[in-house]
Amino acid sequence: MTITSRQNQIITSALELINDKGIQGLTIKNLARKLNITEPAIYRHFANKIEILVELLHLLQSNTSSIFESEVNSGLSALQKVEQLFEKHFRLFSQNPSLAAVVFSEELFRNEEVLTVKIAEVIESNRQLLFAILKEGQEKNEIRNDILPEHLVIIILGTLRLFVKKWQFEGCKTNICEEGEKLIHSIKLLLAKQ
Repeated sequence: MTITSRQNQIITSALELINDKGIQGLTIKNLARKLNITEPAIYRHFANKIEILVELLHLLQSNTSSIFESEVNSGLSALQKVEQLFEKHFRLFSQNPSLAAVVFSEELFRNEEVLTVKIAEVIESNRQLLFAILKEGQEKNEIRNDILPEHLVIIILGTLRLFVKKWQFEGCKTNICEEGEKLIHSIKLLLAKQ
């Protein structure tokens, strides 16, 4: 689906609302007020709030998939690829904290099948790409091979999730990129071939 400029404006405003009021603050009424338009004007572009959230998740999927795919196809070592993945995600979330709120709020979507399916696609796509990086790193003897790559994926993605959630709970006040450098160093120590 090609997004019109008005739809893009609605999606951007939805992200800002999520950033300001949390995912629960994203209502058509709040969105119309923020855009200074009527609620029916929003319905001309999106049938409902679910469609807006689907497009937000699609935006997120595009951003994260491009980050993972660029690293998979780079000529860097596996450890460098993991480092780049973390750095790029921290920059993305630093610039758009509301994207983190959307991706790490999947429990709020569990009653909407279309959203559950979409968030599962995002997670699975990222999981597969990270798995490929780690598996290749093990085959090239760059990453420890005494832990299954699927377990390393869980450790890495779980660490990323917890780190970003903690940052969110603290009101996104710290510099996630600077703090993230310390975390990246620790992750690399855990992954490095001994």
